[in-house]
Amino acid sequence: MAIYTLKTVQHLPVSLDKAWDFFSSPANLATITPSYMGFEIKSRHHGEKMYPGQIIEYTVKPILGIPLYWMTEITHVEKGKYFVDEQRFGPYSLWHHQHHFREVEGGVEMTDIVHYKIPFYILGDIANALFVRKQLTGIFTYRKKKVEELFGAGLID
Repeated sequence: MAIYTLKTVQHLPVSLDKAWDFFSSPANLATITPSYMGFEIKSRHHGEKMYPGQIIEYTVKPILGIPLYWMTEITHVEKGKYFVDEQRFGPYSLWHHQHHFREVEGGVEMTDIVHYKIPFYILGDIANALFVRKQLTGIFTYRKKKVEELFGAGLID
């Protein structure tokens, strides 16, 4: 019944404004999610930019192509610095995802910090050890490669 943390850091050779514009738009989530996840936004009113209180509904297919409904809320936004999404309904007992941005020499340092908990007590811990952590790591590895394709690799990675 543990709470797990996943942290990734990526450097982008772009301005803070360009990075923020891209990552604060829900429409770009599908672009940086592996196609095998079957990610699809279902919200009709998700808005062009994230704002506190925003609800984003989508489906994902993380296991055997079975669609799962997921609802997150954008709980905190400080433009150009960070935003936080938290699961309101979905596959995790806890999902708290921080997205941080800061200007550095040569571009932007982007840091993702995810705290998550799998349901079903010890079975969830076993599932995390067997495949959930690997799958999450794979999603962030894909995201890093896709972002490099879109913006280029950071000079300090």
